Amino acid sequence: MDWQTQANTVPASIVPEARALAMLGRRAPATGAWREGDPVGDRRFIGIGDLELESGRVLPGVQIAYEQWGTLADARDNAILVLHALTGDSHVAGAAGPAHPSSGWWPGIVGPGLAIDTDRWFVLAPNVIGGCQGSTGPASLAPDRAEWGARFPFLTIRDQVRAQLAFAGSLGIERFAAVVGGSMGAMHVLELAIEAPDAVERIAVLAGPPSTTADQIALNSVQIEAIRSDPAFRGGAYYDAPDGEGPTRGLSLARRMAMLNYRTAAELNDRFERAWQSDLDPLGGDGRFAVESYLDFHGNKFTRRFDANSYIVLTEAMNSHDIGRGRGGIGAALARIEARSLVLGIDSDRYFPLSGQREIAAQLRHSVHGDSPVVVTSEYGHDAFLIEDDAVGAALARLLTA
Repeated sequence: MDWQTQANTVPASIVPEARALAMLGRRAPATGAWREGDPVGDRRFIGIGDLELESGRVLPGVQIAYEQWGTLADARDNAILVLHALTGDSHVAGAAGPAHPSSGWWPGIVGPGLAIDTDRWFVLAPNVIGGCQGSTGPASLAPDRAEWGARFPFLTIRDQVRAQLAFAGSLGIERFAAVVGGSMGAMHVLELAIEAPDAVERIAVLAGPPSTTADQIALNSVQIEAIRSDPAFRGGAYYDAPDGEGPTRGLSLARRMAMLNYRTAAELNDRFERAWQSDLDPLGGDGRFAVESYLDFHGNKFTRRFDANSYIVLTEAMNSHDIGRGRGGIGAALARIEARSLVLGIDSDRYFPLSGQREIAAQLRHSVHGDSPVVVTSEYGHDAFLIEDDAVGAALARLLTA
């Protein structure tokens, strides 16, 4: 389906966005990564030097792309670190444009007068290493001046946290007033509070688990295989492919699979029912069900802002997540956390269900809400931490005044 047809078959609420994408061109690039020479936009860059990884390998010359809002106090005590989910980046707030394929992913939470009030707090949001929007990742140039591609080393969540701590040190910030993250970002929050308890005063763990379960690893594994099975993936060496000839089919399929974990059956059933998106009967004809078109649209849109190799690297890093690994178990790891804490879960989350947040909250010593997590009631499943601004914002506001 070409982009103009796609624009005419997505749900009415997102038709304007689909048409805007159609105007960008009909052939998706081989990668949606930010590359050297692309518009910088709101990004800033800082080098943190070589990074020694848990595997024993060294990732040389690491660069972190980040964005910032607000003003750092003279006492340097008002900094908040916001850490993004798998498919997020440093663009937490702000408009889309030539440098930023999507508008900010948390515009109802970060900004003047909002829960994370940039008139009060100095907010930093780095793109995680292994990502694809300016920080060192598979689409970056290796020392031989070719893209890393599949040669990029295996990363763990702990490796990424050590990069975040080095990033903070390079900016002269020794202690954060708060570290906040959802989903993969919540994994980073936990690891940072365990790894460097003196570096953070408060933490917010939103819709994240203490470890990645076998079920979650299984769900992740089929997404990785969808990408690797695309003939255009070429073993990860696709960066010189012409537009329209990159591994967009596999990456789009992975994204569609993930969305089925991020949203709920109730939402999809109520929103789309068995509606068609054209006059053509999908029952043996050429038509499509509305929900199919919805997933296609989001999968295709995603390929224009993400990189297939990065998706694999970050998903495998999430699979590595286990705060108890090498620390005597989850309880012993959580006992290391000194920060005042917020743990928030979503009642309809089928990706990182409430059982994980309950396990975390029950064992933290300095929670602002007792030994049970704050539970958000939502039809949106895992994605609710990005959507339910009132509930999430109220919980964050409570933490930031504690």
